[in-house]
Amino acid sequence: MEDIFHAGELAMQTRAGVQEAASRIGKGIGAEITPARKNFLREQRMVIVGSIDGQGRGWASLLTGKAGFMQAVDARTIQIVATPAPGDPLNENLRTRGEVGLLAINLATRQRIRMNGTAILRPESGLNVHTQQVYGNCPRYIQVRQVEEDTSPVPLSPKSTPSVILSEEQQGWIARADTFFITSFHAESGADTSHRGGNPGFVRSVDGNTLLWPDYNGNGMFQTLGNIVANPNVGLLFIDFAYGRTLQLTGQARIIWEAELVEQVVGAERLVEFHLGRAIETSDVTSLRWRLMEYSPHNPA
Repeated sequence: MEDIFHAGELAMQTRAGVQEAASRIGKGIGAEITPARKNFLREQRMVIVGSIDGQGRGWASLLTGKAGFMQAVDARTIQIVATPAPGDPLNENLRTRGEVGLLAINLATRQRIRMNGTAILRPESGLNVHTQQVYGNCPRYIQVRQVEEDTSPVPLSPKSTPSVILSEEQQGWIARADTFFITSFHAESGADTSHRGGNPGFVRSVDGNTLLWPDYNGNGMFQTLGNIVANPNVGLLFIDFAYGRTLQLTGQARIIWEAELVEQVVGAERLVEFHLGRAIETSDVTSLRWRLMEYSPHNPA
């Protein structure tokens, strides 16, 4: 893989002054899934799947299941036996275009693997993903959560509510969040899905259409922000870990570098502003529940 980074990522690395470090870290990106990562994937209960709709908008979706619902069946093929909740755009998106970005994350151990590639829908049973990039990320900013089963005898009955503006309740949900996931896209490298974390309140709801969050020090490769430089369309996913519901947002993002604004936010190296295009809130997406154990010690105070 000669050209690991595209022009947007290189522009971000240059502006941040981390080209050499990014080049070194980028050597860890490969196309194949190692035996250790195969074992990791087989043990997971959740995966975030990023996709792109027919209008070029990004979406991030939550899929869950019992251990083994996601497996690497060979060095470059991941099989996911799960289907999205009704109202989630994932399946329709994959019928239009196959690019996906996967994030397999174990909140209890703060381990995560990012993967991207091309997906093929398997009728009634999920999808297969042919990998293009596979690599690990550091544990920073991940809050420790212990997964538990919802033992309620009432079966899941997902209900989706679309909107074009965030309600006061949804703005409050976002203001309390310590975690969200973001899908971005580039024509050369495809879709990418990543994790963002911080103390509650690190994402600010400016109004019903605008969010603002800090970009903290990371691995320096700038896959997400590099994609935004080239293509502002992104998808966000907020999970209500206590009740198994989700809030999916799609819209456009821009990077804020102005020092007088960035310096107002503790730990920020720059800010990201998001303008909402469409939102989908869905109840009963999963029977899993997660109990918060501790915040990341890396979260800026």
